[in-house]
Amino acid sequence: MAEIENSKDLISVLWSGADILRSKMDANEYKDYLLGIVFYKYLSDSFLIKVYDLLYDEKPATLKEALEAYKEALEDESAEELKDQLSEECHYVMEPELTYTYFADAARNNSFNREQLQKGFNNIEQSDPIFADLFTDIDLYSNRLGAGDQKQSDTVASLIKEIDKADLLNSDAEILGNAYEYLIGQFASETGKKAGEFYTPQAVSKILTKIAISGQEDKKGLSVYDPCMGSGSLLLNAKKYASAPEYIKYYGQEQNTSTYNLARMNMFLHGIVAENQHLRNGDTLDGDWPTGEETDFNMVLMNPPYSAKWSAAAGFLQDERFSDYGVLAPKSKADYAFLLHGLYHLKNNGTMAIVLPHGVLFRGAAEGKIREKLLRSGNIYAVIGLPANLFYNTSIPTCIIVLKKHRDGRDVLFIDASKKFNKGKKQNEMTDEHIDEVLTLYSDRKTVEKESYLASFEDIEKNNFNLNIPRYVDNFEKEEDVDINTLLQDMKKTDDELEQVKGDFVSLLKDLTSPDQNIIFSLNDLIRKLEG
Repeated sequence: MAEIENSKDLISVLWSGADILRSKMDANEYKDYLLGIVFYKYLSDSFLIKVYDLLYDEKPATLKEALEAYKEALEDESAEELKDQLSEECHYVMEPELTYTYFADAARNNSFNREQLQKGFNNIEQSDPIFADLFTDIDLYSNRLGAGDQKQSDTVASLIKEIDKADLLNSDAEILGNAYEYLIGQFASETGKKAGEFYTPQAVSKILTKIAISGQEDKKGLSVYDPCMGSGSLLLNAKKYASAPEYIKYYGQEQNTSTYNLARMNMFLHGIVAENQHLRNGDTLDGDWPTGEETDFNMVLMNPPYSAKWSAAAGFLQDERFSDYGVLAPKSKADYAFLLHGLYHLKNNGTMAIVLPHGVLFRGAAEGKIREKLLRSGNIYAVIGLPANLFYNTSIPTCIIVLKKHRDGRDVLFIDASKKFNKGKKQNEMTDEHIDEVLTLYSDRKTVEKESYLASFEDIEKNNFNLNIPRYVDNFEKEEDVDINTLLQDMKKTDDELEQVKGDFVSLLKDLTSPDQNIIFSLNDLIRKLEG
């Protein structure tokens, strides 16, 4: 319970930081400032806590106490040894005057200058390749922060003071990570369509992850891959359901640099050690990755951009990801290119879950050929239709396709979850109850009237490899029979009530008077018409 309270306190402090910037720029811009500065505080606080632990083998009472102890230790002859140890364990070393605690003090004393923070950013970025260009999107010299040096520094100082109220010393990685996730979700809500590139709603993430991890929860050293990782939230879900989360290896790629930086910060804030993070900024389709030692994974999770354009250059027919299919996904719709990329990187005994628009289930031409090959190979394991309007960037209904590399059967489970939602103000929401219903249908893998259908390969072949869910799951609700006598009685009752109201209205009109004869004439004309 205290954990929930801590999380709420942290969220409210961080969200109030957004209020400082909200009037100056839109959410898509101020998220970079807020999340970047929160991350810097996290790095600084973690560093001072580690310093104190190395010096005294205990946790400091306050960060200020830890900073004083650090300053003192730097004057000692063993200072270089301490710095080496910190560099090895944290991957960075901060000078006392570049710590967040120092900045917050300066901000309270009106002596803070944004150059100090910029220096701190540069220092972290140069400490280790894992932090390279991490703060690129935070422009501390932007006119949006205010006109002129002083106002810009004042805005940053206000933000630093506000975020300093967040008690990271007594918050574990889970609380901080959840608060960060919450902020990312709020930004997604505020930015609407722009949010699709960095955020998958938690309900969809939960279904994808629980399906992909099913049967692999106890695997030590589980590997999870998301080639369109956005802010990394989908990847990080794996640790919630694994029995040895500290050993999970995360692999992710993201094309948008700003979003890629967000994912890197998100990983650290969830307590993922640098050695278990394998993230890359790049175009998933144009350049295959990873191609080194680790190329296939226990879990592949994906929420790619829907029906995106890609080059579909003829050379891709020789690419191992696509060469088995004889055709390429069309230029105007890269959906199957993303799907085949993910499947290529799946281990033989792994599970892949991808969200795509319904068109992939029934469109013909090249997509139809790819779909048929996947079905003949037994790669498509399940198709789950989700409710419409779940996502921030599109209102269209989507589906989850579950894939496996090698299995004995070629049957496909169809689930229609399109009605499992609560209507929200902006987006529809799937509750935990809805999610559990879907997961139960998935694990039971049998036909349930109006909800699911286990289709044999012959069923699918008869349908010309069309996987449109209504062909397999009939969720049509028959209208109740109409009782003609009751309907006639209701109509008569309505007519009688209308006559009564009309009679009352005519009586009111007859009581009206006017010295103007034209009005009286019109009034009498209206009364005659109403009386029929």
